This record gives sequence, C-alpha cells and structure tokens, in this order.
Amino acid sequence: MREFVFALEYDPGTNPVADVLAEYPDASIRSLSYHATEDSLWRVDHADGPREALEALEDAYANAEYFADCLVKNDCGADCETQILDRSSSELVVYTYWDRTDACTSVPHVALDHLGDGLLFETYREGRRYRWRIVLASDAPIHDFFDALGEEVGECTGMEMLRLTELDPDRRDDADDDSLPTEQREALRAAVERGYYETPRRIELSELAEKLDVPRSTLSYRLRRAEAALATAFVDEDSVEALAAPGSEGTL
Repeated sequence: MREFVFALEYDPGTNPVADVLAEYPDASIRSLSYHATEDSLWRVDHADGPREALEALEDAYANAEYFADCLVKNDCGADCETQILDRSSSELVVYTYWDRTDACTSVPHVALDHLGDGLLFETYREGRRYRWRIVLASDAPIHDFFDALGEEVGECTGMEMLRLTELDPDRRDDADDDSLPTEQREALRAAVERGYYETPRRIELSELAEKLDVPRSTLSYRLRRAEAALATAFVDEDSVEALAAPGSEGTL
C-alpha cells in the first residue's frame, strides 16, 4: 500500500468554505469519515476555531451553491443534504451527502475512475489550502489520476503534489512526519531554515510570509499550532522520563 498526499489551493470566490477559512485563519477542518461511490458522496467533518468562524462555516455548508467537494463551478443540480451533528463554541461537526448527477465530479470520483475502489481518504483544510491523503494500492496509476484531476479543477484551483510513499509502520520517520499537518510542518521548517528563531532574528514574520506567499496571519497561526504541538509532546515525554527515573517520587 502507498499513501499519496497532495493539495488544492482555491482562488477567491470559487469555494464558499475556502473563502471562510481564508477570512478566519484560526479555523481549520479535518475529515472524520469519508465515503464515495459512483453515484454519491457523504462525509463527516470536524471544524474548530472561534465562534464567528464556525457560524460562517455553518452558513457556507448550507449555501445552495455549495456541494461538498464537487468540482463543478456552476450549479451541478445535485440534491445535497447537510446536517449539524454537534456544535459548541469552538467546534462544529457536520454531515454532508449528495447524489451525483451527470455534471458532478469530485476528487474521490476521479480517484474511483482511475484508481479503482478500496481507497481511503483523509482531508485537512486551512485557509484556501485543501490537503488530501489517499491510501491506495502500490501499483495504482497515480500520474493518470493526477493528470485527470488537473483537467477537472481547471484554472480556478492550484494543485501541488506533496508526497508519494510506501506505507511502512516500522518507519519512525513517517510517524514523526505525520505528527504535524503538512502546512504546519512546512511553515516550521521554513522558519528554522531562514532564521526566524535565531537571536537576533534573520527574518521577520511578515518577510517570511511574503517569501512563502501566504498571509501573515495564516503563517502566524500555523507556527503557533506547530509550536504548541511540539511543546506539548516535549512536556509529555519529559514527564514520562521523570516518572521512570530512579529515585523519582510519585505514582502513576
């Protein structure tokens, strides 16, 4: 089995959910479950962020012109169902379903056409960037799929291939890479390489954001999330080592 990771980048006005996420860089969406057949698509998404962002996302999901992951720019004529499964001040869980029409297409449907069934999909959205991870057979024709997808997304959406690797549970490097979303990991790597964390700094946040071609607020958010995740992992590991050290007091 292999994993194929790529990203779409939506232009302004081409996707209501992407427009909301671009307006609220502290918000993000990840898929909890994802299923597609030749005739339909349904998924459950978990969004987190400030209350205003979640309210705007809820409106975007309910937009009559929005069908989850449909790549058709105009009304595709599909029947779409949206239901809020859970809601709090900082989290939103949304179920969406639509029956495919002759005009509809999507990443999973292009994948089904070129890669066959038995695929696993995982997604993460932040800003206008939409990252996809597909687990598939090792001999699947990836390049045929990616070329066909490029024809479907057209000029309104950028595409970037991020990773194609064999799945190996014994490789610690892969596990470490997946500890952070790709966008956060790339932002952190760029910040380190360009001297953002040096004293004195060799580059300021606004300069780094310009070089990476992302909004300053988005870059700041990605770095904060990455730093928080790494700090938490460090403290957790340090606490375990302290408890295991000879002569340490306390009980588990």
